[in-house]
Formats: sequence, C-alpha cells, structure tokens
Amino acid sequence: MVAYYGHSLSSLAWCLATSIGGKNVLIVYAHQSAGSFNAAAKDAAVELLTAQGCNVVVSDLYAMKFKAPTTQDDITGQLKSSEHFRYGEETMLAWQENRLSADIIEEHKKVTDADLIIFQFPMYWFSMPAIMKGWIDRVFTQGFAFTSEKRYSQGIFKGKRAMLSFTTGSHESMFSSNGINGDMNVTLWPIQNGILYYCGFSVLAPQIFWAPPHIPSEARSTMLENWRQRLQGLMTESPLTFAPSDSFDTGSGFQLKTEVKEQQAEAQFGLTVGHHLGKPIPPNNQIRAGV
Repeated sequence: MVAYYGHSLSSLAWCLATSIGGKNVLIVYAHQSAGSFNAAAKDAAVELLTAQGCNVVVSDLYAMKFKAPTTQDDITGQLKSSEHFRYGEETMLAWQENRLSADIIEEHKKVTDADLIIFQFPMYWFSMPAIMKGWIDRVFTQGFAFTSEKRYSQGIFKGKRAMLSFTTGSHESMFSSNGINGDMNVTLWPIQNGILYYCGFSVLAPQIFWAPPHIPSEARSTMLENWRQRLQGLMTESPLTFAPSDSFDTGSGFQLKTEVKEQQAEAQFGLTVGHHLGKPIPPNNQIRAGV
C-alpha cells in the first residue's frame, strides 16, 4: 500500500479471503432504451459475471419507474416534525423503526447483499441521470449507509466494492487537463469520493466509454470487447486510492495531520484530487488504480 492512500484489502488478500464464485453483484442501471450502448454494457456485465459464478441482480431504474424525489412519501407512520421536515433525520428514524417505503426497503436488501455494485449510466451534465442520483439520495439513507462516525475509510460499507461504468457525449481529449471540459479526474471526484468512498466502499477504477455516438461501429465494438475482457478479472482488481480517515485530526476540524503534510512535503503531487496540498493533482488518481 502507498502511504496515506488505500484503505481496503489488497486484491490478493481479497481473493484469498473470498472466492469469486457466489459473490453478489448489484447493477444499478439507468437508461431508457434497451438498444442503447449502456444496455449492451449492462448485458455484458450480467453475462460475464454470471459466467464466473456471481449472483447478479439488476435494478433497472427506468423500467422500475423508480421515484427520484426525496419526499415525505418515503416514510410511513408519524413524522417527528411535519412542520419543519428534515429528510435525513426523518428517514434515519424511519429506517431504525422499519417505517421506510417499500421501494427503499427493497433496494436496501439488494445493497446489503451486494459484494459489488456497478452503476451503469450515460453521463448527464458532468454527473449521473437524475433518476440514479435519486436512487442514491433515497437508498443511501442516513444510518443505513453512513453516519458522522462511520464514513470514508471507516464507512458502513467497508468491505464492499463499487464502481462507475458510463458513456460520455464528448471525446476523451475533451476531458483532459487541457480539454474544454476539464480533467475527468476532477469531474469524478464528487461521485467517487463524496458518495462511494464516503460510504466506505472500495472504489474500482471507472469504466469510461468515450463518446460512443460519435465513433464508428467498429470502435464501439472494440470498447465493448475491452469491457468484456476487463469483466473477466474485475473481481480481483485493486481499488482506487483515497486518503484514509486517520490521516485527519478530529481536534482541528478534520484537517490533515501535521505529520501527513510533513511526509508529503517533498512529493511531486498532492495526495488525491481533493487533497492536493496546493500541488499538481496526481495524474489519473480517479481513473486508474495504483496511481
């Protein structure tokens, strides 16, 4: 492990601790068309992971007509305060008392069972579709998915893995540090660090399908074949690296500890995209493992 980076088991230890066969995989899928490239990527994951002995479940959000908005309808029974409704507090209490809506409870079961979650979607406005963000807002309930004490490297989902698999509307060059869209590493930081790692997941490198609508069919076939090849060894990959919780001093407003900053003083790059220490961000920190 690199100092002050990773927080999960190495890929070797993970393989030794658990067999690949029998693992549970949840694919959270958001696309309206069964003929889309996203559908093909989802189908490939179902096929290849099932062939490896995994139990694969798909939450097809559009087909499910999954409700995205966070409302009082997510709670059954009496509210703590209907006059000053606070969604996080009310749903945490409802979760503790088994009073959440049936659709949330069903997704909670899938997440609890899952060893790996794959989010498959087209990138919308430098993020995910609203229906998928709504799934995260509603399903990653406070208490169930995180608390102020259990987050990041000490998160509730520690030991589980998660990854993004998505298509873009722009070419890879446009998402570079010199490209018009800016560095994809920066784009991914709020999702991979602020959602997945925040909840304790070991985050696998994203599978990015660059601009499939704007490339020849042969190139699309190659991208899909590369994904199929990756799926053969996906369950043994090393995760991306993030700064662990114990790198921060709780007594100083969760700032990086002095000794961490001193150890990184001569480093060429910062720790991560978000914890860059005023230095250049580590190249591909959010795109490739071990960088």
